[in-house]
Amino acid sequence: MPVADLQRGGEMNGRGEAQAFLELRAALGPSGYLDGDDIPPRNHADASVLPPQGPLAVLRPASTDEVSAALAIASRHHLAVTVQGGLTGLCGGATPAPGSLALSLERLTGIKEIDGRAMTLTARAGTPLEAMQRAAEAEGFLFPVDFGARGTATAGGIVSTNAGGNRVLRYGMTRASVIGLEAVLADGTVIGSLNKMLKNNAGPDLKQMFVGSEGLLGVVTRVVFALQPLPRWTGLALVAVRDFEAAADILASARADLGPTLSAFEVMWPDYWTMVTANVPGRRDPFDGGHGLYLLVEGHGRDATRDGAAFEAFLEGIYEAGLVEDAMLAQSLSDMEAFWAIRDASAEIEPVLGDHESFDVGLPPSEVGRFVDACRVALARELPASRAVFFGHAADGNIHVMASVPEPGPHGHHAVESVVYGVTRSFSGSVSAEHGIGALKRGWLAHSRSSAEIALMKRLKAAVDPKGLLNPGKVI
Repeated sequence: MPVADLQRGGEMNGRGEAQAFLELRAALGPSGYLDGDDIPPRNHADASVLPPQGPLAVLRPASTDEVSAALAIASRHHLAVTVQGGLTGLCGGATPAPGSLALSLERLTGIKEIDGRAMTLTARAGTPLEAMQRAAEAEGFLFPVDFGARGTATAGGIVSTNAGGNRVLRYGMTRASVIGLEAVLADGTVIGSLNKMLKNNAGPDLKQMFVGSEGLLGVVTRVVFALQPLPRWTGLALVAVRDFEAAADILASARADLGPTLSAFEVMWPDYWTMVTANVPGRRDPFDGGHGLYLLVEGHGRDATRDGAAFEAFLEGIYEAGLVEDAMLAQSLSDMEAFWAIRDASAEIEPVLGDHESFDVGLPPSEVGRFVDACRVALARELPASRAVFFGHAADGNIHVMASVPEPGPHGHHAVESVVYGVTRSFSGSVSAEHGIGALKRGWLAHSRSSAEIALMKRLKAAVDPKGLLNPGKVI
């Protein structure tokens, strides 16, 4: 809605809001403030199944000072703000709440520094993950966080959701890589802690309050990430086995034989494997015949001769133990890309599944196999028309489930959620392993958190955002 129209009321609801929008335009300039027909469709929704919701306006600050000014204005005028990064989230966390502003960090980009001696990378919140990975690699380092949406996910987004991904087994969640950060509170106060020290025990570690908080407590504007040495050797094997018990034995062998060089252990059940290789162009099944389970086992090392020999010895050992039905060792970069392309193809089977729900549940690793079996049985019993596929990061207990919705509309989606989250609760699991809670999982949070924990979350929110303006309707 053009600013001139605010004077007539309409959606903006009064002179106070009209004044607020005039102030926001003045603070951010024409490139930093968009309304009406100038609002791009992309700012209406993230990648979740929530319907698009147009924001009152889009704020596009280009500096921390502009973020601070924008939030201070919004706070004075009691305007809610939905924070947006790369808009790759699957839980509705960045879909605008009705009647809210969208604060997009798309202009707050750029890698400010790579400190080779401290092994850190400092980036603005809107910097894409892939850009940070490439910049680190160019300096001889590895940016350890990695997942399929690397081209669009941003620094602030991965911090605010504590993103996981493919190599949590070796490098941990995003939290493990955050050394320092800068954030802006709802009233515009800047909390600057761009620390590079691994040891800093000067009071509570305030940065941890913002990691994984999904924009509820503040807007992350800059981050100092820890880098890792760039691997000089990478080994990758695609392994077919009979069942999850064999996969669990192989994981135990990998941990014992490969030690800290084991960087990823991914599992794909036949339903996922077949749907990808039969429907996604360029993802062919390299094996003859079907198998009970498919694994990706990856190692990162510093000595190609030593670590490569250990990796091959590990593969020979699991063959001799009768745990493997078939296997392929990547011989080139193109082999590695082809192997990973099957695992990363989940978004490309969405048209095959049709209307569906995507889940990322966390479980005790020892219960992963039993959970998948129980979930499949429960879906077949309660929703026989639903089709489901299972895959994920089995070594850290994070399993992804994509289940079609047999009945259109909210009732159908709720029915699928009820089954999957019900089974998750019965295994004492988490309704969110790495994607966050957002709006879609808010009603299921009590399946994984106690009433006392949720009450503490609400008290913390009230302390730092007493007006409840940041990401309303999300998480709690």
